[in-house]
Amino acid sequence: MRLTATSVPQRLLTLRTRLDTIRLAMPNLTIELRGPAAWLTLQRPAIDAAFIGELHSACAPIGDDPEARAVVLTGSSDVFCSGWDESLKRDLGALRLTGVLDDPFGCLATLPKPVICAINGEATSGGLALALAADIRIAAEGARFALPEATDGALPIAGGTQRLVRLIGHAKALEMILTGDPIDATEALRVGLVSEVVPEGKLAARAQEIAQRLAERGPVALQFAKEAISRGIDMTLEQALRFETDLTVILQTTEDRAEGVQAFREKRKPKFKGK
Repeated sequence: MRLTATSVPQRLLTLRTRLDTIRLAMPNLTIELRGPAAWLTLQRPAIDAAFIGELHSACAPIGDDPEARAVVLTGSSDVFCSGWDESLKRDLGALRLTGVLDDPFGCLATLPKPVICAINGEATSGGLALALAADIRIAAEGARFALPEATDGALPIAGGTQRLVRLIGHAKALEMILTGDPIDATEALRVGLVSEVVPEGKLAARAQEIAQRLAERGPVALQFAKEAISRGIDMTLEQALRFETDLTVILQTTEDRAEGVQAFREKRKPKFKGK
């Protein structure tokens, strides 16, 4: 089944109830459902305007599909993503006027489901910014990471300066951005840029394993946890604690929370519905 980004119906992924696997093929991005995980695979190493549009179009149906409990983002070759396409660099001003360029990967970061980025190779410039929009990052042993914009007299965009510092701290983020020097997977693990490094041949299986584990958790609880962390980090501690409590109170009113309590009493695995 081949569709353009603009023709993807919002409810198309609900066909999962009748099909084991759905593939929505786009020029730059493919969507494939593997068990409870929606896999997004980059089909070319550079990011252009079309890819950004396809990513936004893909996130909407994934977010609405109750059976897609987690998302895995990866590349299709030995490169995860090498950065911005030359065409996008030329159209930078025009894209900024649309507002899309302010946070082109925000649709991924704000998905109400956990996003795992399986970094299968080079993640440079916009490619690293894309990976930073995920919740969990795992990398193949040969992966490399860099924000080299300063070497060309430019500034990292799309969250490169902002999400990186929140993830690994000021000192290392400044070093990476100011020098533009790449780091390998071992160093990325040491500084907290990724949470795990695995042999390249086992990367996909490990990503699916993590997605499967997340799918067994309460979907509403995962959504609220993401929201508590992403929004709370910009609040004072007092405000963040109050926000955390508010979300906890709301969670107590959900069917999933009641199912979790009942399953605990009956000593069985809960059957969450995301309600």
